[in-house]
Formats: sequence, structure tokens, C-alpha cells
Amino acid sequence: MKVIFLKDVKGKGKKGETKNVADGYAHNFLLKQGLAVEATPGNLKGLDAQKKKEQQLAAEELQEAKKLKEKLEQITVELKAKSGTGGRLFGSITSKQISEELKKAHDIKIDKRKIEMDDAIRTLGVTKVPVKLHSEVTATLNVHVKEEK
Repeated sequence: MKVIFLKDVKGKGKKGETKNVADGYAHNFLLKQGLAVEATPGNLKGLDAQKKKEQQLAAEELQEAKKLKEKLEQITVELKAKSGTGGRLFGSITSKQISEELKKAHDIKIDKRKIEMDDAIRTLGVTKVPVKLHSEVTATLNVHVKEEK
């Protein structure tokens, strides 16, 4: 029997896949558990429509990420921190602080986990910080750390 998987089934198929499985397995397990539906012409059309919609949403998401990248690369986030001699900070600037300042100053909400810093910023001056906006789009944000008096 040909079925369309609605969810991933280990060893059998992934969501959205159409496969041939044993009739008993399909009737007694897949269909009863709601893991698959029979591959009728109507269901296949619905699957194609759903795939097209998902592709369109993914393309829109990519466009949004590209727009945000352009916007972010124009911005310089300015933070103030206490520092000692030689421009070393007392403490450090974290991705959380950068994210909060972006929200406060520029009204751009970016999750701190998307700000990819190998280590916290510990010196004064401008630092380029990569921000992963999408699997294909990474922006570079300028973070300027000034001395707090």
C-alpha cells in the first residue's frame, strides 16, 4: 500500500515522503497512529500544495534575513563599560548585552544565541561580531565599546 508519511517514522520514512509499505503495517499501525495517510490522488495534490507553500515561506524567510543583514551591517552598537589601564575591561561584554542594546537603541530583536561570539569582548574599541540570521545568511555587526567614566 502506498502511504504519505505525516511524521518521521524511524526506519520507514520521513515526513512528506511517499512510500510503499505492507498493507497490514499501514492499516494496523501507520494509519491508526496518525503517522501516515493513504496516497490517494487528492492526498498527493494536498502534499504538493503543502510543499509549494513551505518553499514559498522558506524563500520569504531568506529575503527577510537578507534585508535584516543589510540593516545590521549599517548599524554600530555602542556600549559603555568600566576599564582599567591599556583598555582592558573590568568584566566583559556578552552577547546578551549586545542583544539588549540592539533592542533598546535600534528596536531590532535578535536572540542572543544567534550572536556568534567565540569569547566575550574584553577590550575597548570596535569589534566585528558575526550574527547568524539564517542558515545561509550571516551578518557582521560592529560593536563599539566605549569607556564609562
